[in-house]
Amino acid sequence: MAPAVATALLFFLGPAALFFGGLSPMATDACGPDNCSQALMTRLTLIDGAMFYGGLLTLGAWVTSWVLPWTHRWSMWRALVAALSLMPSLFVLMLVMSLPQG
Repeated sequence: MAPAVATALLFFLGPAALFFGGLSPMATDACGPDNCSQALMTRLTLIDGAMFYGGLLTLGAWVTSWVLPWTHRWSMWRALVAALSLMPSLFVLMLVMSLPQG
């Protein structure tokens, strides 16, 4: 049940994180990348890293949640790994929605 819920949520969260994370460098349009605040540039670097490494984590955790045995013994681990697969997308969206001023 947990992998199916995670898959349904990733169907919406994944593309949203990629879209908004991909558009986040446009936050430097007003100040130019050389004159923007250090806080903004640090946040943009963190978003880029979270999109790359988080994508790998999401894929690995999502596949693991489906591959674990479907017995009662593994149900807690399956649910935890399924929840872990959602964290990178949620992290990117949280970072994008709280970008500091340029």
